[in-house]
Amino acid sequence: MSSSSELQPPWAGLAPVGPYPFEETHDLREGPDLHQSLLPLLPLVGLWRGRGQGGYPTLEEGFHYGQEIRFSHDGRPFLFYEARAWIIEEDGTPVRPANREVGWWRVGPGPDEVEALLTQPTGFLELYVGRSDGPTRWEMATDAVVRTVGAKEVRAGQRLYGIVDRALLYAFDLAAVGQPMQSHLSARLERISG
Repeated sequence: MSSSSELQPPWAGLAPVGPYPFEETHDLREGPDLHQSLLPLLPLVGLWRGRGQGGYPTLEEGFHYGQEIRFSHDGRPFLFYEARAWIIEEDGTPVRPANREVGWWRVGPGPDEVEALLTQPTGFLELYVGRSDGPTRWEMATDAVVRTVGAKEVRAGQRLYGIVDRALLYAFDLAAVGQPMQSHLSARLERISG
């Protein structure tokens, strides 16, 4: 028969752990220094907010949406990416939550290469590879899409991001649910901080 001390987990009796002790920031004026390898992505770092419009042949009609995107870092060689959107009326009145995605952006192994790993709460994961085309333009396409059994069928995506007149613009093309690659979303987001 084993004693009660043998049944204790190895961490029993140790001091409690405090909150996460390392800083993450989307503001380059504070927090850790940006990792040198991320210089091609530096203009993206910040909090962005704005509006966009979307549509797809499988939807009854197009829609307007608000969106917030945050690119932050903790000094390591990747950016944390978080995007959340909500459906809005044309006048900006919020209607309901819409898509969310989180992931990581990194600079690839070759010159001007960019990689992004994005996860959707609707059950799929997208691995994007692409390139920086100058200091304020990034173009990527899916290298792989993985989905859960219950997720809708998504085959591929293409994304184009650019900073124009200090705003973040993007376009997202999608091949899903039996449809060929075509326009799905586009937006213009203003820098809120960073």
